[in-house]
Amino acid sequence: MRFSVSSRKFFLGVSTAALLGIGSSPAMAEQTTAELNKVSANGKNEMNEPSGNVSENSILQEWTGPYGGVPPWDAMKVSDFPQAFDQMMKDIKARYVAVRDNPEPATFDNTIVPLELASTSADELFAIWGVYSSNLSNDEVRKIQGEWIPKVSAFFDELTLDPKLFQRYKTVYDNRENAGLDAQQLRLVEREYEALVRNGALLEGADKEQLIAYNTELSKAFNDFSNKVLADEETFIFLTDKADLAGLPDSFIASIAEAAKEQGKEGWALKNTRSVMQPFLQNSTRRDLREKVYNAYINRGDNGDENDTNATIAKILKLRADRAKLLGFETHAHYRMADTMAKDPETAMELMMKVWPAAVARVNEEVADMQAIADAEGADITIKPWDYRYYAEKVRNEKYDLDEAEIKPYFKLDNMVDAMFDAANKLYGMSFTENTGSVPVFDPEVRTFEVKRGDKLVGLFYLDNFARGGKRSGAWMTTYRSQFDLGGKNDYVLASNNNNFVKGGVGDPTLISLDDASTLFHEFGHALHYLNYDITYPGLGGTPRDFVEYPSQVNENWLLTRYVLDNYAKHAETGEPMPQELVDKINKSKTFNEGFSTVEYLSSAIVDMKLHNRAEPVTDPDTFERETLAEIGMPDTIVMRHRLPQFNHLFSSDAYSAGYYSYLWSETMDADTWAAFEETGDVWDKDTAERFRSIILSTANETDRKEAYRKFRGRDPEVKYILKKRGFPVPGETTGSE
Repeated sequence: MRFSVSSRKFFLGVSTAALLGIGSSPAMAEQTTAELNKVSANGKNEMNEPSGNVSENSILQEWTGPYGGVPPWDAMKVSDFPQAFDQMMKDIKARYVAVRDNPEPATFDNTIVPLELASTSADELFAIWGVYSSNLSNDEVRKIQGEWIPKVSAFFDELTLDPKLFQRYKTVYDNRENAGLDAQQLRLVEREYEALVRNGALLEGADKEQLIAYNTELSKAFNDFSNKVLADEETFIFLTDKADLAGLPDSFIASIAEAAKEQGKEGWALKNTRSVMQPFLQNSTRRDLREKVYNAYINRGDNGDENDTNATIAKILKLRADRAKLLGFETHAHYRMADTMAKDPETAMELMMKVWPAAVARVNEEVADMQAIADAEGADITIKPWDYRYYAEKVRNEKYDLDEAEIKPYFKLDNMVDAMFDAANKLYGMSFTENTGSVPVFDPEVRTFEVKRGDKLVGLFYLDNFARGGKRSGAWMTTYRSQFDLGGKNDYVLASNNNNFVKGGVGDPTLISLDDASTLFHEFGHALHYLNYDITYPGLGGTPRDFVEYPSQVNENWLLTRYVLDNYAKHAETGEPMPQELVDKINKSKTFNEGFSTVEYLSSAIVDMKLHNRAEPVTDPDTFERETLAEIGMPDTIVMRHRLPQFNHLFSSDAYSAGYYSYLWSETMDADTWAAFEETGDVWDKDTAERFRSIILSTANETDRKEAYRKFRGRDPEVKYILKKRGFPVPGETTGSE
C-alpha cells in the first residue's frame, strides 16, 4: 500500500493518523479532549510547552547535500520532535494568517499559490516522523506520538475551519471562470474548495467545535487501536523441540533461530506476523502447531485482554457515524467516497459482487482438491483454515508438479531487486545506480540508489527490506519529497520502499516466496509512479484512493515474464537460471489458488463497506463480522485477510475505511491495462509503456483519473479482464480446460 507523507493532505480530509505514520505503537498516556483542544490560535500548547533553542533542533535542520537535500538521519534525536511539532505549527499558522489577513482582494496568485507552498517545510518534518513511527518505533516515539499527534490533528482542523481563510478560498472559487486560469489552476481551485466544504468549512460555532472534538478523539482512538495490534504482533511462540520443525525449509529454520537469539531464548521463535505465519502454515507438517500459529495470528486484538480492540473499534465507528452526520453525509462510506472514482458505496459493491460468486465457487473447487489428497493420504481430517495453505501446496505439486520449496531458491532477494530495476529501464528508460553509504540512512541495512530517466537525474530511492523490532508489519511506499514545479525547489523525488522480509540466516542469502516477490514489484510500482511525476501544483499530487493501487498493481505483471524469470530467477546455490521447464510450470499455474486469495481479500473489502455504509454504527464488531460473512456465504475454510480486530487499514486511520475495495477497483484497471500491453504482441512495448508513463504516471491528479484512463486505453476498463486474470469464468464466454 502507498504510505504518503504530504502535510497538505491535512487540508484535504485525510486523517492525521494516516498522514503521520500511525500504524505501529504500544499504548501511551491518554489526554482529555479539553486538554488537547488547548492548542491556541497561534499554535502554542498551554501544557507541556517545549523549551530549548529551535536553531539547534536536530529535526528542524535544513536538508543539505545532493538531490536538493536529503534527510540527516544520522544527526536526529527523537527528543527533539515535541519542539519540532510546536515550531512547525507556529510557522504554518503564521503563513496562513499572512494569507488570511491580506487586505488585497483574494486571487489565485495571492491566496492559492502561497497556501500551496505554506506547508512544504512541514512535509519534511512529517516525512521524518513517518519513518520514526513506522520503521523505528520505540517507547520514546510512542510516548511522543500519544501526546502530540492529537494536538497536531486539532491544529490542522482549526486551520481548515477558519472562516476568514475559507472566505478567501470561496472568493477565488466564485470568480474562477473569469480569472484567466488554465486547466490545472481551475482544477486545483475547484478541488481545494470542494474538499474544504466536504470537510466542514461551512460549519459554524458549536458544530465546528464538535467536528474538531470528533477528529481529535478519532486520532486518539486510531493510536490506541494500532498500539494494541502491535502489542499482539510483538508476541512469540517459542519452539524448543526439533520435532516441531518438521517440514520447514532450512532457510526459514535459520531465520527463526536467529529470531530466538534476538529474544535471548534457546530454540526457535515464531513472531505473530504474516511474514512468519504464512510460510509456517504452508510448510509445517505438524497440524497441531499449524492450528496454534493460525489461531494466534487471526486472534490478534481479539483475546478479551488489555490489547483487545473491539471496544476501540466500536468507539471509532460511532465517532465516524456522528462526524458523517454532522458533515451532511448519509454514512461514513458516502463521506469517504465523495472524492473517489467509484463515487458511492453502491458502485463499489456492484463491482465486488460481480467477482465474489466466481471466487467462492473456485474456493469450493480448491477445497475439494485438497480434501481428496488428505483422504488419499489417510489423514482422516476435514480441511480447516489452518490446513488450507499446507494442502494447497500439495495440490500445486500434484496438479502442476510444482512445489513452493522448489521455487524459492530461485527467488533470491538481491536478484529480484535487480530485476525490478531492469524492468523499469526496459519500460521507461530509468536507471537505478546504487550509492549506499553516500547519504545518511535511518538503519544500516537500508540501501540507496540514484535514479535517472535517460540522462535526467530524477532523485533518490531508499530500500528498507527487512523486518525488525519497532517496524510496523506489512509493506508500504512513501516519499520524503515529491516532485512539483511550483516554488522551484522540488525537482528531485526522494522515494522509499519498506518491506518486512525475513532475513536469511548468518551468511545465507535472503530467499523470498513468489508472493513476496510480487509484493516487492508492487511497492516498487508505487515508487515508479512518484518518480515519474511531472506536475506543477502539489495540490494535484494526490490521487483518489481507488486509483492509488493501480500503478503498483500494473507493475506486478512483469515479474512472471519470461525475460525476468530467465535472467534473474537464478538458483541461490548453483547460480543456474531457472530451467525452462520450471518457468513453464509457474506460468501454467498462474491462476492457482486464486479462489483463496480473492475470497481472503474480497471478504475483507465487503465487510469494510457494509460496516461503514450504515447510519447507525455497529456496537459489536465480532458479531457483525460473523453475521456478515454468513450472509454473503463466506467459506468456512478461509478467514478474512484482515479480521476487524486487527484491520489496521480501517482503524489505525481513515485512509482505507470504506476504501479497501480500492484494490479490486485498481486491479480491474490493471488487468485491462495489461491486456493493452499483451495486445501489442510484446509486453515490453515501448510505445505503450511511454503512453502509460506520460498519461497515467506523470500526471498525478492533474486531470480526472477516469478521463486519463480513457485517454490511455480509448475506453473504460472492462471487468472481463480481471476475471480472466484470476482464471474465473467470464459471463458469455466459454473456457477450455486447463
